[in-house]
Parts: sequence; structure tokens; C-alpha cells
Amino acid sequence: MNADELERALYEAERRVLKIQTKLHRWARDDPHRRFDDLCNLVADPGFLLVAWDRVRGNKGARTAGVDGRTASSISLWVGVEEFLDALRWQIKDRSFRPMPVRERMIPKAGGKLRRLGIATITDRVVQASLKLVLEPIFEADFLPCSYGFRPTAGLMTRWPRCACSRPRSTSGSWRATSKPASTRSRTSL
Repeated sequence: MNADELERALYEAERRVLKIQTKLHRWARDDPHRRFDDLCNLVADPGFLLVAWDRVRGNKGARTAGVDGRTASSISLWVGVEEFLDALRWQIKDRSFRPMPVRERMIPKAGGKLRRLGIATITDRVVQASLKLVLEPIFEADFLPCSYGFRPTAGLMTRWPRCACSRPRSTSGSWRATSKPASTRSRTSL
């Protein structure tokens, strides 16, 4: 697959993923007690995996290898994105995918102490990103308008003047693909 074909496929995948996310969000909003079964098919969907790959490849950590020594650029050069994602898709579908241990590094803190930093493999990061794409719109429906933790478009400083947690749950139905979930309520079954 050449660069133009990959860009076109990514564009189509992003549109399709957003459409499915909107649908998941609407279902979660309309029925707060709805149970979402078999989300594993969406995690393994080629469109979700391609969008997840693009997000992982585009972040700062893409140049950092996990315990397997692979980076996003090494996969692009030696394996090929399409082959990598196809193999990963089948591992997820036949439930043979197993996350690898994280590579640990000690990084210095301000007070002279050290803290552990875990670096996941690129494969694990792609699966995590795909899972996030699936779960995010479901849990986003549970948040109050004044919820701001772990949501990039709803930080404390932007929400502070409007924060009144006694407000009722939002039913606007809008879904933003950039927001992040912070809920721990279990509504899914993989």
C-alpha cells in the first residue's frame, strides 16, 4: 500500500470510526443501563486499528521501543503497516493476543528521587488505543457537564466558571472524539 492509498484508507477509517462512536454514544446516552456486548469485534475492526495505529504513530512515544525493540518507524519499514495490522487483527479475533511486559526505566523526579516509567510495546499501545476508541463514547455519556478530570477539552481552568455539579446530566447528544473517559462504572462486556 503506497502513501496515498494509506492516507485515503485512514481518511475513510476515521469517518467510519467517528460514525460508530457517535452511534455508541447515542445508545449509551439513551439507555443508561444498556449493556454493550461483544465489543471485541470493534476493537479488532480494521478501521479502528488503522485509526489507533495513526494515533500511536503520531505521538511522542512512537520513537520509543518496548521490550520487543520495535518502534512505529521500524514496523513501517520492515514489516509494513498493513501486514502488521492484519496480523494484530487476527490475534485479537482468535483471542491469542497477549500483552507483553512493559520495559521499565527509572526517571528522576524534582526532589532527587526516582520514579518508574513503564514503556509498553507498540503492539500493546495500538490495542490500547483501539480499545479507547471503542470505550470512550460509551463512558462519556455518563459524565456530568461539570466533570473535567482526564478530559482534554474539559480542563479545570475552562470548566471552573461553569462548574456546578448539581446540574442535570447532559442530553445534548454531541460526541467529541477528543474527550477522554474517567468513569469506572462497568457497562461493557468484552
